[in-house]
Amino acid sequence: MSFFTDLAHQYIDGEWRTGSGSWDIIDFNPYNGEKLAVITVATRDEVDQAYRAAERAQRTWAETNPYARRLVFERALRIIEAREDEIAEAIIDELGGTRLKARYEVHLAMEFMREAIQLAVRPEGRILPSPVDGKENRVYRLPVGVVGVITPYNFPFLVTLKSVAPALALGNAVVVKPNQNTPVVGGGLIAKVFEDAGLPAGLLNVLVTDIAEIGDALIEHPVPRVISFAGSDRVGRHVGAVAGSHFKRAVLELSGNSALVVLDDADIDYAVEAAVFSRFVYQGQVCMAANRILVDRSVEAEFTEKFTARVASLVTGDPRDPATHIGPVINNFQAEALTNLVDQAVAEGAKALVRGRTRGNLVEPTVLAGLPEDSPVLRQEIFGPVVLLMAFDGEEEAVRLANDSPYGLSGAVHSADVERGVRFARRVVTGMIHVNDSTIQDEPLVAFGGEKYSGLGRLNGDATVEAFTTQKWISVQHGRTRFPF
Repeated sequence: MSFFTDLAHQYIDGEWRTGSGSWDIIDFNPYNGEKLAVITVATRDEVDQAYRAAERAQRTWAETNPYARRLVFERALRIIEAREDEIAEAIIDELGGTRLKARYEVHLAMEFMREAIQLAVRPEGRILPSPVDGKENRVYRLPVGVVGVITPYNFPFLVTLKSVAPALALGNAVVVKPNQNTPVVGGGLIAKVFEDAGLPAGLLNVLVTDIAEIGDALIEHPVPRVISFAGSDRVGRHVGAVAGSHFKRAVLELSGNSALVVLDDADIDYAVEAAVFSRFVYQGQVCMAANRILVDRSVEAEFTEKFTARVASLVTGDPRDPATHIGPVINNFQAEALTNLVDQAVAEGAKALVRGRTRGNLVEPTVLAGLPEDSPVLRQEIFGPVVLLMAFDGEEEAVRLANDSPYGLSGAVHSADVERGVRFARRVVTGMIHVNDSTIQDEPLVAFGGEKYSGLGRLNGDATVEAFTTQKWISVQHGRTRFPF
């Protein structure tokens, strides 16, 4: 099977179709510019068709025995395991991900699929006491119905599965709009896995389209009750506002500006390795990536020398080459934006300790130090291989600098004293923070999400059950109620 030939279509009500829009989305390999696929966009009418198909199919699916539903996810996992190499190759081609990144994404996706298998039978009802004699309160946990999923380009296979698999396992139907930079890995490939696993038609639909064609139809449509969005805070703010105006629940996983903090007693060599991974995995195009490295002034010189030497040794080039650490960023626009950001920072007084070149979509790593504290660069998400190095004097200043951001997604702190690290971590306003590790962490059972402009709601484990189900109270009066009139 050629993923980029066979799966580059709309998938609606169990059928692979050509969109009926008047223009095409071109899917390019970001490293060599090869045209991978041409997909005619879906229209607002096809959005309606997808949601109506999902609505029809969901009713029967919700009534299906959860043990029978679970079998679909067991088969889907086996399919991913069997096609692991092919999926990794597609991630390299469509995203420009290195081999390390591709394997990491597929392996983590399989862990989340294993969790979805368990989610199918996890929801529990409750019987609660009542102050009224003879009354029985039953609280049922039910699927919300239909979920709209909008996903980013950076981890499209994983992030799409993180919403799609549990939503389906819990008895919902789903309509997915993948990012137009990754329509196959984040869309058609997901649909094919579930189609081959025997998921009934209509329960999963994939629409490759753009807001220029459909406007807000994907969010405003009356069928979906939950919108799961992962992407930038700018777009997420709009998604949340539109969803809220239509009384829909929105789960928003948004931008980050994570800080990795190196305290004065940290293992410097280990902190350097964690910092390099935290910033430069997948070219830094990760919401949890460490934009800022904060280092206690007492160890600044040692850390900086070792960190810059390690960064300078990173190989930028062909993502298919196993020796490559940094592949291409997703497109020319992103490459130009990163170049301009570095130029702006240097103009503001930053010193480039490592200054990488930009060659097409290949952006070599850059390390900047000495930015003034009021620099806007320090408070924005940098989606690329550029890192900001800052020194601090003592823990109080470190906490202040870590929190001096509109975002609060992830973070890390390094200390020889684990409990000191935990005390520090508790003071940082962020949804996730890790002691003596990287800022990039995601596990199936642990709630994933951010504070401030980094999002609303959580996914993974019990949080996913909350996101994609609702509660219904049914009371039963045994005997007769005495009404006051």
